[in-house]
Amino acid sequence: MNDSGTLRALSIRMSKHPSCFRLTGGLLSDWTEGEGRRVLYRGSVAELCPIAPNNVNTMAAAAIAASKLGFHGVTGEIVSDTALADYHIVEVDVTGPDGFSVKTVRQNPAKLGAVTGNATYNSFWSSLLVCKGHGGRVYLC
Repeated sequence: MNDSGTLRALSIRMSKHPSCFRLTGGLLSDWTEGEGRRVLYRGSVAELCPIAPNNVNTMAAAAIAASKLGFHGVTGEIVSDTALADYHIVEVDVTGPDGFSVKTVRQNPAKLGAVTGNATYNSFWSSLLVCKGHGGRVYLC
């Protein structure tokens, strides 16, 4: 959709237990166990990256892949949720022309305090092996 110019919007929401965020500026310094769900940020990925540099690699990669929208056009949201003690949730919403949309939800098992979910390392390693199989050339899908 990006290459054909039909990508209208892209948004990514990451929901994690508050102990899993590494944020600048003390954004989560006042959280208490059992507080529930709190939206910490919603806006451009460009503005979010400096706030949560250890937590937004998925969003940054999406902004690169959606180059027509870029970091300022892709929307990111981070949500603190004390109920998420065993996994992280990443929701991706893609919007195209004429009401077309796709929503995916990924639930990745994770330990309390972990910035990255358990399945992320294997996924990253598999991606590197695919790149190696292409002679080291990197392709954006």
